Amino acid sequence: MQKPAISAAAAASIGLLALASAMGIGRFSLTPMLPLMQQDAHLTLTVGGWLATGNYIGYLAGALVCILMTPRPAPAIRWGLVGVGLTTLLMGFSEWPALWLALRFLSGVASAFVLVGTSAWAMPILRQHGKEDWSAHVFSGVGIGIAFAGLFGLAAGIDAWSSRVTWIVLGAVAAVLAVMLWQPLAVEAVPQAQAGEQRRRALPRPALVAAGCYAAFGFGYIIPATFLPALARGYIDDPAMFGLIWPVFGAAAALSTLASAFLGRSLAPRQLWTRAKWVLSAGVLAPALAVNVPTLLLSAVCVGGTFMIITMAGIKEALRLGGAPASLAVGVMTAAFGAGQIAGPLMVSLLGRSGHAFAFASIIAAACLVAGNCVLMIFDHPVVPEKA
Repeated sequence: MQKPAISAAAAASIGLLALASAMGIGRFSLTPMLPLMQQDAHLTLTVGGWLATGNYIGYLAGALVCILMTPRPAPAIRWGLVGVGLTTLLMGFSEWPALWLALRFLSGVASAFVLVGTSAWAMPILRQHGKEDWSAHVFSGVGIGIAFAGLFGLAAGIDAWSSRVTWIVLGAVAAVLAVMLWQPLAVEAVPQAQAGEQRRRALPRPALVAAGCYAAFGFGYIIPATFLPALARGYIDDPAMFGLIWPVFGAAAALSTLASAFLGRSLAPRQLWTRAKWVLSAGVLAPALAVNVPTLLLSAVCVGGTFMIITMAGIKEALRLGGAPASLAVGVMTAAFGAGQIAGPLMVSLLGRSGHAFAFASIIAAACLVAGNCVLMIFDHPVVPEKA
């Protein structure tokens, strides 16, 4: 097999930066921004839940479009990054919740395009170079982006920046990354004739069962991933303390992807997935039982330290179960994840009148994670051999 024009190191670096922008800013920047918007824009937790839900609905919509249309990976990443930059910038120039909702929806669409495109672009290049284990470096971009957005939100809170200024600066960073990566993404990972052949293949039923469990993962983890900093703000007065929750979450996510490269050598993807999910369940449940600095930090480490491991393991498991093309496998898993995570903030919003909305939603989420893990452990499937 002829090696692609771009090196494995370049592909891993480009994928890392693309995911850092799409996920750290396009998807999860609202989380560290919530305390700032609560302070100067008088945003309620209920409205924040609707904004998060809008972003997740957009993420689901983007994944479904990728399944139906199978866009070429490089253009999907390029225009997705442009969309992330523009929608984040415009958040700082708006004062209307309805427009915020529309922008967060479009940012979710753009983020899904980047995730699906990056997986379908970078992973084949790394495989052709014999560096498939470097996918951990690519996915570490998610944690790096989350940590960056969290630290930036922490600095903005300490320096008393307005939420509008903070949104604008984050959008400018995303726009710069879109410009930087535009030309390097000119390389296509898979020849178009081969891509056309792959589009005719479909995921088998075992992979769809795995996708259902992946949806449970999306529902389970998204509540702490959305509301931890806002919850911390309600119990900790010092912004330097409650603002640390999200950077800790991001740092745990970034480090976990690197650690998974070693763990993945001795564990099958499904084993890695289920073991990480037990840790995730504990992290989701901890602040529901008691809200204090130790439980909030425990939740940040457990949830942040496992969700990217489960993301990578889930995608690899879908590929293992049927040898399907990366664009289709990642698209289906991303859509399942998006459908699951929509329910999390929506549930918090619906329970918003209760003083225990977060605790009730977290207990339900933890139960969902346990149920999904049981399905994974009971319905294990052998590898489907690839056809010659």
